[in-house]
Amino acid sequence: MTRTVALDVLTTAPLSRRLREGTRPEHEQAEASGFVEQLLAGRLDVGAYADLAAQQLAVYRALEAESTVVRSDARGASLVFDELTRVPSIEQDLAVLVGPDWRERITIHPATLAYVAHLQGTGSDLARYAAHAYTRYLGDLSGGQIIKRMLERHYDLGPEGLAFYTFDEIPKSKPFKDVYRERLDGLGLDDGEVARAVEEAKLAFRLNAAMFADLGAVHCA
Repeated sequence: MTRTVALDVLTTAPLSRRLREGTRPEHEQAEASGFVEQLLAGRLDVGAYADLAAQQLAVYRALEAESTVVRSDARGASLVFDELTRVPSIEQDLAVLVGPDWRERITIHPATLAYVAHLQGTGSDLARYAAHAYTRYLGDLSGGQIIKRMLERHYDLGPEGLAFYTFDEIPKSKPFKDVYRERLDGLGLDDGEVARAVEEAKLAFRLNAAMFADLGAVHCA
């Protein structure tokens, strides 16, 4: 009975809560990746983090290309924040981590290419775009800050090399995250769109997990 009541409450909950609760198993599975665990434990090297940054660049280029489409959506424009843009920061990191010729030296792995291909076209489907923006940007502002501290501790990295995790225009993450969740909840998605957003967010975490698996095959052997 209690479980039924809880499910009923969740189906009427705001989108941000449904995304959080609905993706919990996929989120935990992605975080438990062998690559992520070994990287954050300091068992890998800066090259492994640089490889992760290269994959992130491909993903964020695709996502932020879709953001330009969403800006023209009457409902979705409020969900696009310039201060969240990550591509220039990742490019700065790669110049530090790999060198000035990083464009010729990085490799984008198959799972990342699949992730990028899936992101293409999401800008014309607000439910799908919202799911991917939620999983990426709120993750960067939450668990991403823990990752940043662990990378600083284990790999002797400073601001140069970790620009991806540094949001200069967002001095306090909690108030910003609260606003972002309010924007999500105010998108006005209908029931079908909300259900699609939750399923898409689950898929986003699975795509991340596949990307981590590729990285693990290279760096954790």
